Amino acid sequence: MRRAEKAERIGTILDELYPNPVPALEHTDPCTLLVAVALSAQTTDKKVHEVTPALFAEASTPEEMYALGPERIQELIRQIGLAPTKARNLWTAAGQILDAGGEVVPDWQFLESLAGVGHKTASVVMAQGFDIPAFPVDTHIFRLARRWGLSRGTTVERVEADLKKTFPEETWNRRHLQIIYFGREYCPAQRHNLTTCPICSFAATKKQMEAEARANAKRGKAKPAAADVVPAAAKRGAAKGT
Repeated sequence: MRRAEKAERIGTILDELYPNPVPALEHTDPCTLLVAVALSAQTTDKKVHEVTPALFAEASTPEEMYALGPERIQELIRQIGLAPTKARNLWTAAGQILDAGGEVVPDWQFLESLAGVGHKTASVVMAQGFDIPAFPVDTHIFRLARRWGLSRGTTVERVEADLKKTFPEETWNRRHLQIIYFGREYCPAQRHNLTTCPICSFAATKKQMEAEARANAKRGKAKPAAADVVPAAAKRGAAKGT
């Protein structure tokens, strides 16, 4: 199956499963989204949601965040990993935003110049905060793009470039969320039975299936898909033999 055909079929299934995907991190504007995404590095969304209500109650703007100071910010986010570093970065970034005019703006160079903000965080803010096409690549997207044969890239940058070439630009903002949610619900990293997965069953190569089957045999029995109900789009594809 050609990559373009594979991508179209994958897109159909993802649109059926997640027609209107919403960002997982709670926020009210690009500024609070930037903070939430920065906090989420090497931390679960659940843990971020445990600290952001108290943090945003005291500081939901760059002015308020800078006024808090790094020590108080750290107290408010102490439950999450790398709290000292993240607190210092949030405070520094708030100062940078104030120096630039006080607003989080949809500019790649500006966003990536902020303390603690890399390309992935900037991409999330552009896509989810400003609805500007971007394709943030997290661990789920990185492994699924490779598992599905959409990229052979060994770096996030290469995988992002391949996915942007594979999917139409107007789908990027929803597609990256859909792949994340699919990875969490249907397509775990380990002990996954690719032959019963709604997407892996047709997208993964025979070589990939054999390699993961061998790995599963060493770890133990593969986990079933999160849901027994196979998306209708996947059923239709199977019926056609494509």
